[in-house]
Amino acid sequence: MEAFLVSLSTVAIAEIGDRTQLLALVLAAHYRRPWPIIAGIVCATLVNHAVAGFIGERLGSFLTPARLDAVVGVSLIGMALWTLKPDKIDEEGAEPRRASAFIATCIAFFVAEIGDKTQIATMALAAAYSNLATVVAGTTLGMLAANAPVVFLGSAFSARLPLKAIRIGASLLFLALGAVFIWRAVERG
Repeated sequence: MEAFLVSLSTVAIAEIGDRTQLLALVLAAHYRRPWPIIAGIVCATLVNHAVAGFIGERLGSFLTPARLDAVVGVSLIGMALWTLKPDKIDEEGAEPRRASAFIATCIAFFVAEIGDKTQIATMALAAAYSNLATVVAGTTLGMLAANAPVVFLGSAFSARLPLKAIRIGASLLFLALGAVFIWRAVERG
């Protein structure tokens, strides 16, 4: 249960103000069809995070528990710093005109997630926890938890949130989680 909850909360928080959340807003404004967009987000995230988790799990099997905790801790501290930098998207590339809402969302989200902090977090979490399915389920639901409100509420949602304050809060949370994993590494080492 810990792997699921940590995965869900880590990705949900990391996603706030992220480029894929902005992409969800652009797609919602363009297509005005929330359910196909939500379905596209789920499908793209499942595939992307399953691949990231698989890679993370394989890399994690080569590390001792203490080293693994240290790597996850450093990764989370890196995410804390990364979270402070707001993401921007290229408006032209974010509005596919010819594909359906579902297909456009699948492609756009899959590509936007490559190398994104939530994908990196998924790799680190899969390395830290032994249950790949639980981690991928948690990260996918975390992505959905952060993006579904944006899709349904559109621009009114993004205009009212204090994104800078949320980024700072998320950064502090990642910093704390990173410190916990590093502390565990020190205790095990």
